[in-house]
Amino acid sequence: MENLREKLFELADNKYKEFHNSLCPNSDNILGVRVPTLRQLAKQISKENGIEFLNTYKPEYYEEKVIYGMAIGYTKMELDLRLKYLDEFVPIIDSWAVCDVACSTYKFTTKNLEEMWEYIQKYINSDKEFEVRFAAVMLMDYYINDEYIDKVLDIYNNISLDKYYVQMGVAWGISVAFVKYEEKTMEFLKSKNNKLDKFTYNKSLQKIIESYRVSNETKNVIRQMKIK
Repeated sequence: MENLREKLFELADNKYKEFHNSLCPNSDNILGVRVPTLRQLAKQISKENGIEFLNTYKPEYYEEKVIYGMAIGYTKMELDLRLKYLDEFVPIIDSWAVCDVACSTYKFTTKNLEEMWEYIQKYINSDKEFEVRFAAVMLMDYYINDEYIDKVLDIYNNISLDKYYVQMGVAWGISVAFVKYEEKTMEFLKSKNNKLDKFTYNKSLQKIIESYRVSNETKNVIRQMKIK
């Protein structure tokens, strides 16, 4: 843990840094270490001294934030302590990549659906782009199921923060909902009560069309739904 930053500099790949910078154009703190390597480091830290790491480490670089976010998911602890660390972590998320990689690590959510549902709510109406993105991605990762699908679509319909990574997160979530609940999501997209802005609506359609799990016949229908 003490030598983590030094280790990350050693592992940095300039070509990968350039590639990752092109995917995260607003980030200037990327070293260039691949996610599988970050995941290995996060698991090792979480196993050896995860709580100490979360209590003392101050992440600055993209890779450090990813490891910190992952450690919240990998370290063994009670839910209330995880939420404490999430309170500290979510506000420092500054890119879609930090957000999405961290969210994918929070498998503990599946055993705490009700509690995490309540926790996520406070970020839905935030005025900070990546806090809302966090909520949108968490809903997509863990709540597109029989019990929550209607609530998820309703939340997506009412997210109004006009920020690119929020809109893309909502569009991504709607496309996943379509794959799992095609009829219900199609009804939502065609509804007169649909309040999605034009960009988010059309991006949702685009992502549905890009899915390998949607039939060509359905994709043709989706193409006709685009707002010009």
